[in-house]
Amino acid sequence: MVKNKKTIQFIGVDCILMVILTLLDQWTKSLVVHQLKDQSDIILIPGVFQLHYLENRGAAFGILQNQRIIFVILTIIYLAAVFWFLHRCPKNGRYTLLHIIASVLTAGAMGNFIDRLRLGYVVDFFYFSLINFPVFNVADIFVVISFIGIAVSILFIYKDDEFEFLSIRKRESKA
Repeated sequence: MVKNKKTIQFIGVDCILMVILTLLDQWTKSLVVHQLKDQSDIILIPGVFQLHYLENRGAAFGILQNQRIIFVILTIIYLAAVFWFLHRCPKNGRYTLLHIIASVLTAGAMGNFIDRLRLGYVVDFFYFSLINFPVFNVADIFVVISFIGIAVSILFIYKDDEFEFLSIRKRESKA
């Protein structure tokens, strides 16, 4: 019973974090649509950083333009994988960071997925004009932070044997 209570608590926190961050992404995009669509850019740091409305029908750096079905399929596969991961990931303090990373990454995926389903494109608006960096949004920030978190976790925090919970063979051999 205690294990189930801990599992429910972890899953509840994971889901709450996903929902809050996805809502934050959608809220910022809504603000941008109402304040920037068909308007001039808002210059925050002249020559460096501005808010620029963009409808992105592709992925990062504009690749795969107008391939909406590919993004829908990939997001569904990702969601199945992350929920499988969260189901298998130990529910204790040592793995809290992995739960947070998975939740933040999922919020990023969901934020852009909602745009693609609802609008047919993703609303982007952050633009670093100094380096002509591609325009991006809050969901993209969640994805990038998560990948950095994954890299740091694998390289510096967790040991290989701490990922044994992902092994299908180990799980089967116990049965």
